[in-house]
Amino acid sequence: MANLDIIDLKILQLLQANALMTNKEIAARLNLTTTPIHERIKRLENEGVIEKYTAILNKSKLGKSLVVLVDVTLKEHAASFLEQFEKDVLLLPEVVECYCISGGSDFLLKVLVKDMDEYRHFILHKLATLSNIGNAQSRFVVNEIKSQTPVPIDV
Repeated sequence: MANLDIIDLKILQLLQANALMTNKEIAARLNLTTTPIHERIKRLENEGVIEKYTAILNKSKLGKSLVVLVDVTLKEHAASFLEQFEKDVLLLPEVVECYCISGGSDFLLKVLVKDMDEYRHFILHKLATLSNIGNAQSRFVVNEIKSQTPVPIDV
């Protein structure tokens, strides 16, 4: 874990809430000048605490309203097979999240598509074509109760 003080944590909270917030705005909120804020943010970026800045988009307004969670079990579990699946799944734009998990399945995929037709195409022409897929079980999200990107920060 990175060695972060209370000011670093507050900066991270503010940036998670609004990555477009300027150093001047952050400094005003924390009763500091802009120079130490700028230096701290650069250090947090250089240390990899801040990985990147991004925009969070409304998936429904972009025509990707069907969210599917897919449990994937592989036939073979040698390291080379696991690594190949991970490489292959990185090339599937419909897969927005992929986790190697414990339990009954090997991976959990979060898939965003327009509708059932697009999902069917994804399954038949993309996921099913990957080698070593043993089983894929789909669960369709009926209602999204909570979806957030901020990492919880205790200040």
